[in-house]
Amino acid sequence: MRVLILECLVENGETMETQAFFSMILITLALVCYSIGVWSERFAGRLKGWHLIFFWTGFVFDTTGTGIMMEMAGGLTFDIHGFTGSVAILLMLVHAIWASIVLARRNERAIVNFHRFSVVVWLIWLIPYLTGFFISM
Repeated sequence: MRVLILECLVENGETMETQAFFSMILITLALVCYSIGVWSERFAGRLKGWHLIFFWTGFVFDTTGTGIMMEMAGGLTFDIHGFTGSVAILLMLVHAIWASIVLARRNERAIVNFHRFSVVVWLIWLIPYLTGFFISM
């Protein structure tokens, strides 16, 4: 998906400003999806299949938007934003895979306790989102 979006942006001669705007939209959509998944799971008190859809959707939006940003920057930056962003994406992936496994196994104890991990991952994910927001100002 990321490659397809990048090709469309490049083929259409989009400027870096347009690419940056598009990637910010995608990353903000990731925030919205991931927040809906994490907090609805937390308030429900148990992991459900539709939460998983929001976890994976947030992950796809985030990796796509981040990929566009990385292309514009010429690769991964070795600063606090680049480091925390890499950690956050890795944690989002682990989180979504683990949620998939928990639901597949139908382990009731894991299903009702999963939200503890979700909130921690969400809080860590906010660090690169906010540093990226402040860096762009």
